[in-house]
Amino acid sequence: MAKTVLVIDDDPTQRRLLQAAVEKAGFACRTAPDGEAGIALAADPKDGIDVVLLDLTMPGLSGMETLERLAAKRQDLPVIMLTATSGIDTIVQSMRGGAVDFIVKPANPERVVVSIRNALKMQSLTGEVKRLARKAEGGMAFDDMIASAAPMRQVIRLAERAAVSDIPVLILGESGVGKEVVARCIQGASTRVGKPFVTVNCGAIPENLVESILFGHEKGAFTGAVSKALGKFVEADGGTLFLDEVGELPLDAQVKLLRALQEGEVDAVGSRRPTKVDVRIISATNRDLSQQVAEGTFREDLFYRLNVFPIDMPSLRERRDDIPALVEHFIGRFNASEGTKVSGVADDTMKMLYAFDWPGNVRQLENAVFRAVVLCDGDKLRPQDFPQISGQMPDIASLPAAPAVAPADAASVVAGVPSAGLATGEGPVPIMDPDGEMRALQDIERDILQYAIDYYQGHMSEVSRRLGIGRSTLYRKVREYDLDMHEREAS
Repeated sequence: MAKTVLVIDDDPTQRRLLQAAVEKAGFACRTAPDGEAGIALAADPKDGIDVVLLDLTMPGLSGMETLERLAAKRQDLPVIMLTATSGIDTIVQSMRGGAVDFIVKPANPERVVVSIRNALKMQSLTGEVKRLARKAEGGMAFDDMIASAAPMRQVIRLAERAAVSDIPVLILGESGVGKEVVARCIQGASTRVGKPFVTVNCGAIPENLVESILFGHEKGAFTGAVSKALGKFVEADGGTLFLDEVGELPLDAQVKLLRALQEGEVDAVGSRRPTKVDVRIISATNRDLSQQVAEGTFREDLFYRLNVFPIDMPSLRERRDDIPALVEHFIGRFNASEGTKVSGVADDTMKMLYAFDWPGNVRQLENAVFRAVVLCDGDKLRPQDFPQISGQMPDIASLPAAPAVAPADAASVVAGVPSAGLATGEGPVPIMDPDGEMRALQDIERDILQYAIDYYQGHMSEVSRRLGIGRSTLYRKVREYDLDMHEREAS
């Protein structure tokens, strides 16, 4: 999906020239005639504005005042200043105010495009650094996830409920679906945010070391124990212990794990007394634990202890609508980490990626995009950049088109309504009036918003996520249209 540039300039000629240059370079463009209108468009990050071109000298709210108010509302939004004067004091003042670049009018189109691309690249790099910092600090949030497909919305709803308590969670799903990401987001939304998040891959631990790694050992407890080890439970004290592939644990380790969960204490190997721990347990598996219980390879009592709040993660082929957004996210990440300049994906490539079954799920998609970014010789990923996939799908032209990434505003949502309903005026939100004429866009938007609020039973965060608009924008439109919210959540 093309990045969106907002041009704020009181001169209509300048707005048209800049819009033409921006759109010619492949970006989407929106315009505003003054600072107030520009701030209204750019205020919410979910409204889709990625970069701002801002005129310094405007009547009413000046460019500097607009810059200050934008920085207060969206600190992460890159702003490029435009002015007819190039005094050093003006440049310094703009940069101190938060501008990322400064262009003197008349603006050379190539210079404008280079500045926009540099700003986006820096924004992507900064965003990736912040995401990694949140991950390291145990503060990932559900907003960090790409989860607009219907099966993933159910996962988010359940995970948000689980986050408000210390209830044991069991995340079920195939390898590579992102079980650990959900576990981290549960911690990030809980009272344990910022506390340790310790991951244990139960399938990767040698059987003779499981007890020592989980519960710790004393110095000299066995041959090779040259120093004391705390164990993963003690390391996670106060935070969350994520037991990945818990179905791989041997039976004798399952006994001690059950006691640790029941008593809230662990016995280190060679220790004379147990150690009290306060740990929230989130476990995950790609196996059928109930089948393992029936076969006698997994303890029934431990199964019931872990399976208090199960969450089923869908495979990527069950949430194909998320593929375009995931691909865009991975391209941005690898552009930032590898210094590449891939701007997106060709239409036939996206059709191919959308149609592929992805047996390795999100992890396989991530690795495929990484390889494609490295192989890419142009600005867009082509089918030949995915040789292992394109070789299995020779007739790409006959594949159905992939859906677009979620639209940026409610007006765009109108274009996303199924075409049959639009053409005939049928469906929950008709676009034709009884006389066979087009209804006003404002009336259609109002009906779409009301239908979404009714459909999602007043859950405004779900309405916001599904329509692809920011919550502040949604509430503003609710007030403007005097809609019935039947609100069922704290806001």
